[in-house]
Amino acid sequence: MNQNLKEYFIHNRDRHLAELAEYLAIPSISALPSHRDDMLKAANWTAEMLKKVGLDRTEVFTDIGHPIVYGEWLRAEGAPTVLVYGHYDVQPVDPVELWESPPFEATIRDGKLYARGSSDDKGQVFMHMKAVEAIFETYGNLPVNIKFLIEGEEEIGSPNLPSFVEENKDLLAADVLVISDTTLLERGKPAIVYGLRGLAGIQIDVKGAAGDLHSGLYGGAVQNPIHALVEILSSLRGSNGVISVEGFYDKVRQLSDEERAEFASLNQSEDVLRDQLGVPELFGEEGFTALERIYARPTLEVNGIYGGFQGDGIKTVIPSEAHAKITCRLVPDQDPQEIADLLEAHVNKVAPKGVTVSVSQFDKGAAFITPFDHPVMQAAGAAYEEVYDVPAAYIRGGGSIPIVAAFSEILQIPVVMMGFGLADENFHAPNEHFNLENFDKGLEVIGRYLFKLPGVLAE
Repeated sequence: MNQNLKEYFIHNRDRHLAELAEYLAIPSISALPSHRDDMLKAANWTAEMLKKVGLDRTEVFTDIGHPIVYGEWLRAEGAPTVLVYGHYDVQPVDPVELWESPPFEATIRDGKLYARGSSDDKGQVFMHMKAVEAIFETYGNLPVNIKFLIEGEEEIGSPNLPSFVEENKDLLAADVLVISDTTLLERGKPAIVYGLRGLAGIQIDVKGAAGDLHSGLYGGAVQNPIHALVEILSSLRGSNGVISVEGFYDKVRQLSDEERAEFASLNQSEDVLRDQLGVPELFGEEGFTALERIYARPTLEVNGIYGGFQGDGIKTVIPSEAHAKITCRLVPDQDPQEIADLLEAHVNKVAPKGVTVSVSQFDKGAAFITPFDHPVMQAAGAAYEEVYDVPAAYIRGGGSIPIVAAFSEILQIPVVMMGFGLADENFHAPNEHFNLENFDKGLEVIGRYLFKLPGVLAE
């Protein structure tokens, strides 16, 4: 069975790469209004390819933000249903002068496919389409029912997708959700992401006098907004890395012994991490390893701070205002809205006298987790191991993909994040690329996984 799939991928590799190059040539940049027509073109291309690989029904929804593409094949009677999610939109290409080849002309160099979207996420979406094609062409039918949901707004935060999923729960009903938009642990070492951190963000604005003041004429008589802001920021986190906001940790789900053992087995050296980052030492919440802090502990970070004179030399003023942007990475059971409200309450409580302090709430997204011992997770690990010849690692991701938590909450199904990229493939940066070794192996992994699912979901 699996040898037949492998041979199909080998024999059709050149055609597949040529088709992927067509997909990558469409500049589907969701953040730029000037590419609205390209967004529709990419959506239609996606729908047409889903038809070509054998799906019975495809539809492009154009009445909500950038188009959403849906496709299905539901003729495997009594078999489970797999929902595949991905996105066809890409990041802007600036600064374009740093690209070694045109960002929308797919170019292969040293076993890597260079183009915007090659790794994030057109290349990985395309692999699922071609795995379906290969099974149809080799065996005639799929072992599972399958649905595709490919959106065009992931790179701008998926603002419209949660409501679409909520309104189309019956259409999207499935037994498992599969996403390929993540990376391997390292080259040759596959990883399944079973958890992601959530997000809550605020901006703090501190206003003093009506305008900047001469520090000689008014210094000592008025509060300096930058000093006030620094005082507020200093109150948020202790020198031991523990966040000082009342109630912040109340709902944090603790790591299990099994998870800590799994993380320890990855043998990720903190000395190597320190050297890679170029810092004199690592820092964070006491009592946890660096990997545990990245994967499974909440954070509070000041992302930006500004106010006063920024030019060369010194300008002796008391600035009229100061600002800071803060984001918190959240873990399972923390509620993003509650955390944002706790942050706002804390800032208002500690605000110094003599200034006006206001808080604006921004990005919010819940954390996500599927137990790594869930059968659909273990089946994914088995499929990886059969192709890569090493056991798959089960990891959490330190970043946030809010739509993943929304899928899990709305559809009430396990989410399997099995990606094939590498962390150094420059997604979101010039010279984005996809290692074709993982393109080739990933196709086979996906095919094997689809054949494993009927067994584990029937148990």
